[in-house]
Amino acid sequence: MTNKLKVAIIGPGNIGTDLMIKVMRNGKHLEMGAMVGVDPASDGLARAERFGIATTAEGIEGLVKLGVFRDIDIVFDATSAGAHKHHDEVLQAHGVQVIDLTPAAIGPYVIPAINLDAENAGNMNMVTCGGQATIPMVAAVSRVAKVHYAEIVASISSRSAGPGTRANIDEFTETTRAAIEKLGGAERGKAIIVLNPAEPPLIMRDTVFVLSEVAEQAAVEDSIARMVASVQAYVPGYRLKQRVQFDPIPADRPLNIPGLGLRHGLKTSVYLEVEGAAHYLPAYAGNLDIMTSAALACAELMAQRRIDSGIARGLKELA
Repeated sequence: MTNKLKVAIIGPGNIGTDLMIKVMRNGKHLEMGAMVGVDPASDGLARAERFGIATTAEGIEGLVKLGVFRDIDIVFDATSAGAHKHHDEVLQAHGVQVIDLTPAAIGPYVIPAINLDAENAGNMNMVTCGGQATIPMVAAVSRVAKVHYAEIVASISSRSAGPGTRANIDEFTETTRAAIEKLGGAERGKAIIVLNPAEPPLIMRDTVFVLSEVAEQAAVEDSIARMVASVQAYVPGYRLKQRVQFDPIPADRPLNIPGLGLRHGLKTSVYLEVEGAAHYLPAYAGNLDIMTSAALACAELMAQRRIDSGIARGLKELA
């Protein structure tokens, strides 16, 4: 008898396939149950079939029809914000835990390094790749001083931006902005994404600008270092590209923040690089790797909770 819970992945594209590989290689409490798509010619579905995993090209309705569905406890949705609403309605009706890798934001925002332990909703939203990479830095500053404004710029290789990413650009910016404020603690947030066409492809780079109340620079730098270590626990390729930069903004030369007015204090600039683990995706696609890594960390905790509580659908008795 195994004490691993079965999971399904909706969306056999780059993110879904990478997540499948991560579950198979690194799953402590998880094992693959099904891969779901809508294109019978999908490479991701074919790869799953070669691994002996149940597949369907009939979308969420096809998943419900699969015999293995009665044993599925957790479903990852790696499709689109538009499709996720219907997927969630179907899965919630069956009592299945949903982990959302789209910017739909039906459930609470979750970034493992910030609030994973505190959340236990039936639908957990992984924000966005840019949010997973940058919001921990905003939250790190917020632990030391009140943050007036935070702006993030996520620069990713255009090669690592598939159809789903491109179709959800508007949702990306809005969801990331909202999470900067809710999880990062900023009064006002802004998110920008850049698709870089450079060849050879560049590794994901992120810039975080934070304007906070006056604070001890050493305390801010220490908080950021501790947060980087927390993210590295599940994304080893996450790192500071250079030392944190500080610029005091004096009261007699304040910055005008749209919607907030004049603010002074301490400007903190953080420069990040995210290298992927290259389980399936190339190493430069850190933007996709951080999403699948965060989703896996979330699912592992959800699985552990279900196993400990004895309410897992797929386990008739605990090992």
